[in-house]
Amino acid sequence: MNVNISSKENLIPVIIPSYEPDERMTVLVKELAESGEHVVIVDDGSGEEFKVFFDKAKEFLAENGVILRHDVNKGKGAALKTAFKYVLDNMTEAVGTVTADSDGQHCVASINDVKKSLLENKDSLILGVRSLEGDDIPWKSKAGNAITKKVTRYVSGLDVSDTQTGLRGIPAKFMEELLSVKGDRFEFEMRMLLEAKGKYKIIEVPISTIYESKDHHSTHFNPFADSIRIYRVLGESFIRYIFSSLSSCVLDIALFSFLCFLLKGKYAGYIAIATVIARIVSATYNFALNYKMVFKSNEKIGKAAIKYVTLAVVQMALSAFLVTMGVKWLVVVPETAVKIVVDTCLFFMSYKIQQKFVYISRKPFMMSSGS
Repeated sequence: MNVNISSKENLIPVIIPSYEPDERMTVLVKELAESGEHVVIVDDGSGEEFKVFFDKAKEFLAENGVILRHDVNKGKGAALKTAFKYVLDNMTEAVGTVTADSDGQHCVASINDVKKSLLENKDSLILGVRSLEGDDIPWKSKAGNAITKKVTRYVSGLDVSDTQTGLRGIPAKFMEELLSVKGDRFEFEMRMLLEAKGKYKIIEVPISTIYESKDHHSTHFNPFADSIRIYRVLGESFIRYIFSSLSSCVLDIALFSFLCFLLKGKYAGYIAIATVIARIVSATYNFALNYKMVFKSNEKIGKAAIKYVTLAVVQMALSAFLVTMGVKWLVVVPETAVKIVVDTCLFFMSYKIQQKFVYISRKPFMMSSGS
């Protein structure tokens, strides 16, 4: 589908969050201004010594842009939210926005590719994905993206080629939702991906990426502090899964003990009765927590419940079989030790099975678009 990306009804401003920029930002702004783009720049508390770059950018933009300012550095996520709110309040006709970094990594052609894809897919999150295979790519970018991509896929089930790209096309509706999403620094972009999952199509557009050199490319991304923030975001769902599992176990044991106390001496089969009731209650509790809190499922609750029960039965049977075989093969190893190893492995397997098949954890529709 051919669309006029410069027409008034297809307004998509370019947002550039910037902290302590250099001439690379002014070059990008000049090129965007020459192509008639509306630009929203956020000076994220850069300070007086960097004012010259923002003043120059303002000259290039004239009437087609605005510079918003934070008195102190608040982080990339906070800068994006400031720009989102400005666009939503002052450009109500905007289809959405395209975000680009101020360090010269994103050229106008790539920005236009993402913009065009957003116009063709107005209810989608567009990711400008970099090719990180060349010799000129900084090793930190290669390693960081490779690790984060694998962790993201396991923990969230989200398979994205470039989790850290700053070139994104964001529809107006999603911009409004993102204003209430936690995170003010680089981790906000990861939260954006997790929020989009299952609610918006995620479309990948290949882009060219420009680096000065693989050893001297400057960035405000702190490999230690910002990576911790990102992985903490990724780990939240798995931590909730651990809490759900442990609290269910505690509930099961506590309820079993209480029922045994109540029923002992009254019913010959009190242990079996207590076991069944405690397991039904704790399993229902675990299912509800996983459905609402851990996987945030959009699956029909009845269908998810059937799959959950099926998984529980299969997992219990598999545990019994593997522990039995383990004890038989490893004669000198106690049954409890074998059970701990087996059930730990099944615990991690169950997480992935619940994520991908039981709750369908807001499964995204992924597709790629050629540039």
